[in-house]
Amino acid sequence: MSEVKTLSVSSSPHIRGKRTTRNIMLDVILALVPALVGGVVFFGWRALVLTLVSCAACVFFEWGYRKIMKLDCTVGDLSAIVTGILIAFVLPVSTPIWILIIGDAFAIIFVKQLFGGIGQNFMNPALAARAFLLISWPVALTNWTANKLVDAATSATPLAEGVSAESIKLLDLFLGKTGGCIGEVSAMLLLIGGLYLVIRRVISVRIPLSFIGTVALLAFVFPQNGCDRLYSMGFQGLSGGVMLAAIFMATDYVTSPVTHWGQILFGIGCGALTIFIRYFGSYPEGVSFAILLMNACVGIFDRIGRKKRFGEVKQKEGAAK
Repeated sequence: MSEVKTLSVSSSPHIRGKRTTRNIMLDVILALVPALVGGVVFFGWRALVLTLVSCAACVFFEWGYRKIMKLDCTVGDLSAIVTGILIAFVLPVSTPIWILIIGDAFAIIFVKQLFGGIGQNFMNPALAARAFLLISWPVALTNWTANKLVDAATSATPLAEGVSAESIKLLDLFLGKTGGCIGEVSAMLLLIGGLYLVIRRVISVRIPLSFIGTVALLAFVFPQNGCDRLYSMGFQGLSGGVMLAAIFMATDYVTSPVTHWGQILFGIGCGALTIFIRYFGSYPEGVSFAILLMNACVGIFDRIGRKKRFGEVKQKEGAAK
């Protein structure tokens, strides 16, 4: 008798691609390299040291947690390295290393691993770590070191200095000749990385464009302190980590919607909350808390624009009675 071959049907989805978590994260790391190089140029070699320490700490905490809990080691997917880079990017270069390591531990252990690891966390680990550190050590996280391209002893963020005087040129904001965190100051370098991710189809433009566009639109309609509308639009869009957050954090697969309309509304919500916090809150930056609040609403946005499943029959009211 000839052998009878049976067909084994697994659970959906059935379409498999060549992309893996590892090569997606590798693309993100490559896209962050221009901003990292800029951070070293703007703030010196300590920027690179903090970034490497942050990556090493994140890898160690992920390996250690999964070793203790007797789970499969996942450091090979490179997601911990991405988290480490982003945590360093959202901190000033003067941040003490011990504070940075505490932020790494909080992001990996409490935000990521305690919820089941990659794919299970409900908020962005890097932004959650920044919010935690900002609340715990506000002085250390607002102790700014001067940008080497700026003739000043210390250099606060443009948002901390204020927008009314229009003393900061938009070109300087675009190129990175301002104060701020390690990886947020140069919109140009971040856009280069974002363009790479779009070309590689790692991210779509829906969330970044709706996020940045909403910030620019609201800043144009509601300029602060009688500032010129066009300047206000450029100032709010190019400062305070909007580019870094819109391209590399709001687009996180795990903590952002999957439907097209859901992504657009998610980006609009992030942009609107950013302006609201900047105008009426005590934190001039606003991006971190805006995205974290929207992360908590992803389940709602995933229902918007969801396509009807093939063969699904909508029950009429009372039909099941």
